[in-house]
Amino acid sequence: MIYLDNSATSPIDEEVKDAMLPYLSEEFGNPSSKYYCKATNAKEAVEEAREKVAKLIGAKPEEIIFTSGATESTNFIIKGYLDYRKYYGDGRNHVITSLVEHKATLNTCKYLNGELYSNNDPTISLFGEKKRVNRGFEASFVGVTPNGEISVEEIEKAIKENTALVSMLYVNNEIGTISDVSKVSKICRNSNIALHSDLTQALGKFEIDVKKLGIDYASCSAHKIYGPKGIGAAYMKSDAYGIAPITAFMHGGEQEYGYRAGTHAVHNIVGFGKAAEIALRDMKKNKERIQKLDELLLQGIVNIDGIHTTVEATKRVAGIINLVVDKADFHNERFIKKISNEVALSTGSACSAGEPSYVIQALGLRDKVTKVLRVSINKYTTEKDINEFLNVLKSEI
Repeated sequence: MIYLDNSATSPIDEEVKDAMLPYLSEEFGNPSSKYYCKATNAKEAVEEAREKVAKLIGAKPEEIIFTSGATESTNFIIKGYLDYRKYYGDGRNHVITSLVEHKATLNTCKYLNGELYSNNDPTISLFGEKKRVNRGFEASFVGVTPNGEISVEEIEKAIKENTALVSMLYVNNEIGTISDVSKVSKICRNSNIALHSDLTQALGKFEIDVKKLGIDYASCSAHKIYGPKGIGAAYMKSDAYGIAPITAFMHGGEQEYGYRAGTHAVHNIVGFGKAAEIALRDMKKNKERIQKLDELLLQGIVNIDGIHTTVEATKRVAGIINLVVDKADFHNERFIKKISNEVALSTGSACSAGEPSYVIQALGLRDKVTKVLRVSINKYTTEKDINEFLNVLKSEI
């Protein structure tokens, strides 16, 4: 099978798997236990992984909190920061985000805004109408440019006296657009607003330095950089006094500096650390390889009638290509099902599977939501894979 759905998840690197295996067998200790070697070995492994993840994004090890993934990290940061600032700080309770965010951000902000309680039912089925409650927080949702970049101007206009946080993707998971996080950071700093960025689709694709970018909080996952599923990290900026306090998301034990209770999944944490180490080591090589494959795909679709991209190549990260098939009889869901024995790709985010893409709608392309395909390339993709995929497009469309 030709695998072109890497924005959903990536295959695990053999080096990562080998690093994890001892912690699934003989090194089974709990890092929160004391004194004996299996416990201290586990604790050392967790801290070594923390250093590697921190290095990948230009952070300090003590600024990394391990979570179950970027979704948990995003929930933890947005809810925790707003809760602490409202009830223990200056009372600010307003968050700004965009219409093209990952569902983890969108639904978290909608929850705080009183619009929903569940991820699949905004109260209509129970109450017959959309029920809204007052949770004590506000959220604003801003638009994007025609290329899908989160609008800096709209963020600036949305700022109010009670704005506490801006939350935005660095790289969009459906269309690959790179937004100007650094510019937004400067606006936030001038208004005493914190900036959270979801780095998941940027991680390992190019150099990230959270300090230079001015990011205060960040989310990321291991399984998008050839690591295991079920592990991610939250970055929280520290100062001379340590990490600024925010409300814990999971309460219980004092793991992860008291911010994230629960026994460490040491094997997954080790896997994340190894994946981060490899991502940094091989970044230049992988970036060049994926760029060439991206260009090969773009050259190929030029020769197929009715296919074009939604975003200019200069505005997005290499390896995430959103295609529009402008043919009356084409339906993306039916197409990917038809070719599923040959090619794995998607119509958009795996977390919104089966729904019309709200990202494409935000671009003003509502009439194209059944025409889009997301192609995402990894370091194992070959020229043969791209050429065979182009042949499938030519023969099936």
